[in-house]
Parts: sequence; structure tokens; C-alpha cells
Amino acid sequence: MRLTASPALAAAAVLLTLSACGDSATQTVAAGTGPEPVLPPPNPTLFPTVRIATATGWPAGAAPTPAAGLRAAAFAADLDHPRWLFVLPNGDVLVAETNAPPKPDDTGGIKGWIMGLVMGRAGAKTPSANRITLLRDTDGDGVADSRSVFLEGLNSPFGMALAGPDLYVANTDAVLRFPYTPGQTRITEPGTKVADLPAGTINHHWTKTIIASPDGRRLYATVGSNSNVAENGMAVEEGRAAIWEIDLDRGTQRLFATGLRNPNGMAWEPVTGALWAAVNERDEIGSDLVPDYMTAVRDGGFYGWPYSYYGNHVDGRVTPPRPDLVAKALVPDYALGPHTASLGLAWGGETALPPPFRNGLFVGQHGSWNRDPPSGYKVIFVPFAGGRPQGQPVDVLTGFLDGDGNALGRPVGVAVAKDGALLVADDVGNRIWRVSAAAQSNAARVP
Repeated sequence: MRLTASPALAAAAVLLTLSACGDSATQTVAAGTGPEPVLPPPNPTLFPTVRIATATGWPAGAAPTPAAGLRAAAFAADLDHPRWLFVLPNGDVLVAETNAPPKPDDTGGIKGWIMGLVMGRAGAKTPSANRITLLRDTDGDGVADSRSVFLEGLNSPFGMALAGPDLYVANTDAVLRFPYTPGQTRITEPGTKVADLPAGTINHHWTKTIIASPDGRRLYATVGSNSNVAENGMAVEEGRAAIWEIDLDRGTQRLFATGLRNPNGMAWEPVTGALWAAVNERDEIGSDLVPDYMTAVRDGGFYGWPYSYYGNHVDGRVTPPRPDLVAKALVPDYALGPHTASLGLAWGGETALPPPFRNGLFVGQHGSWNRDPPSGYKVIFVPFAGGRPQGQPVDVLTGFLDGDGNALGRPVGVAVAKDGALLVADDVGNRIWRVSAAAQSNAARVP
């Protein structure tokens, strides 16, 4: 009798084999962090480095570890893959419960199959709830005691923004406008499409975030690339790896900045008025390359993807080369460590947290799948002075990996609540964490 392995055992065998391939880091994450990261030579391997943190979720009563002087507790639990947050002026918290849409042309071949295994083990293949939920803390005790479905029937929603009287939502393929009345707990009116966003049947980086300009007249929308380094050709990259500007008065849109492989969180820095963005860089040239980064995004700026990284460091995998574009590629302002998957970004000027967690940017690092040892899996804070980042980042929230390397949770979106606490979306733990000063008496109990 011939014995055959189950699909689960076969998948485990493949992942185990891949985990023995690739390379290991030769430098620390800190070396790839800051305004002048160390960039060693590329180290491409036959198979990419695969080091997956299996998603297990939080044991009862457990929570991430806050920095000294802080405390962390659940603001809301039992959510469905919460990814992104937006705080309304009255203090209500909107959370996008969402996941990737169908992408039939992004899973072909052995590489696509392997990536499917990786995403499944990392807890990223659950069906999308396609809704936005409203959370409200009615008694001010640090726990959301009121929950309602705010919007549903969306298409892999992610970013949210308020401009004028309207709420804007970035689906994976378009920005929609909804009329909003302060205090309402549900919107039933159909949205009006404001702008299309690149999507399609590959839609490799599907998340689209948006932010409103301070005057409320424009939106800025992020669109990630359709590949790692243009291996699908540049035709399918039209309008991608970019930040778009949408003029709400004129109903027009234009490319604001390009060459950004996978931009995600955005925030306004109040001293200079600059738009900052967190950007995920490319994979498969070693555990030490390339650092993700955040940068003040220049109007008309080109940041290198796919032809180069960190300014004029040419990526030899991309053909034909474009030395003309490499020559004008801008160097990012601040590296966030290789493969940290830095996604969430929030300005902490109004935070109620103690120093040193004021006047800087909070960064939600979702965590690596292709670095040995892993990187990210935490929330950090980068202090600013005079409108510029200063020094090394400070850990805010850690402990998302257990001693066996399993992912108890994975931080994504970050936002500052109306009361000045920091909120963190955890899409593996299915919770929103609230980080407050340890002296506060209204911190929530972990359910």
C-alpha cells in the first residue's frame, strides 16, 4: 500500500525545507535603522529566506509588553482581522476589518504557491470581512463598550479620512465618499466614487491608505507595486508604487510621488508641514537588505523603485536598467530596519504618553517573513526635533513573538485617540490595544 502525505504535511515539509534555505543576517536591525543605515552588498539566493512566525493568537489574559512608564490593555477584542484605524473628532474609533481581495493572477507558479503557504501560516489568508466597525468608549474607562457596523459591503477597505462633512474610504480599487454626521453609528447610504485606484487581477500590494490635507481640499492615496521588483513587467505597474493626490474641488487626480515600492501609513509633520510616509522596500537580496523606511515625501519626487534602492544603489535584477531614473532617485530620510514591514504611522504630538513618547512618529511594524532572525513585530517611536527625526527609535510595544517564535499578534495600524492614548490594530490577535501612561487609572483589563 502506498502512503501519501496530506496537503498540510506536504506544506509543512515545503516550509521546513525553505526555512533551511536563504541566508542569515550578518548585522543587527539597528545597523539598518536611522538616517544613515548600513547597506551591505546584496546576497541573492536560489530560494528566498523564509522564516515565518506561525500565527497563534494571544493566550487568555496575555498582552504585549509596554515600555517602562506605559501600560497596555485591550480597547476592543474579538474583531475580524482588524488592520487600520481612524479616530473621529468626537473620539469614536473606526477600524477596518479587512483582508486581501481575490487575486487570481498573483498566485501562479511555484513562487505563488509558496507565498500562499507563507501567508496562510502567518494568518493572512482569512476571508475579508469587508466592513468598517465603529468603537465607542461611553464611560471613559479605556474600553470600547459600544460597537456597531459602521459600513459594510466594501471591497477590501483600508484607509479612512475625514474632509469637510464627508468620510472617505479607500477600497482596494477606488476611493469612495460617504456623507457623515458627527455621532452617527451607521452609514447606510451608498458611497460615491471619487477616484479609481490601480487594482486588477494581480493587485500584489492591495492595501490603499488615504490622508486628507490639513485644509481638507485634497486627499493623498498610497498604491503599492504589483510585484517585488517588476518581475511582471512595467506595464502592470502603471500608476503603482506611488502616492496619488486627489483634488476634491476639481475632481482630478495626479501622481504626487513615484518609485515608492509599497507606501502605507502617512502623517503630517506639523513643524514643516511635510507629508511623511512609511514605505516597505524590496525582498530576496538577503536578510540585511533592503531597510524599510519613512520619509518626507517630496512633490514630484522619485524614490528609485524598481531600478534602485536607497538612492542610487542599483538593483541588478531589473532589466532593462534605467540609469537616468537612478540618477535622480531620492535618498529616504530614515531607515526602519530590513524587512520590518513598517505599516502604521501616526504623529504623536498630542499624545498623553510621558516623555520620550511625544513629538515624533509612532510606527507599527507588522514583522518579517523573510529575515533570519525575524525583525519588526513591535511598535516603535521615532523622536523628532525641528521637524526632523533625531536618534534611534524607542520601543513602545513588544512581546508579539513568544519564546518559540510564534506570532501572538502582529501590529498594523496605529492612531492617537482623542484622550491621547495610543491605539494599535493587531490583525492576528484580533484586538485593538490601548497604550497609556502607567499612572492612568482608567487602563482597561485584558479580556
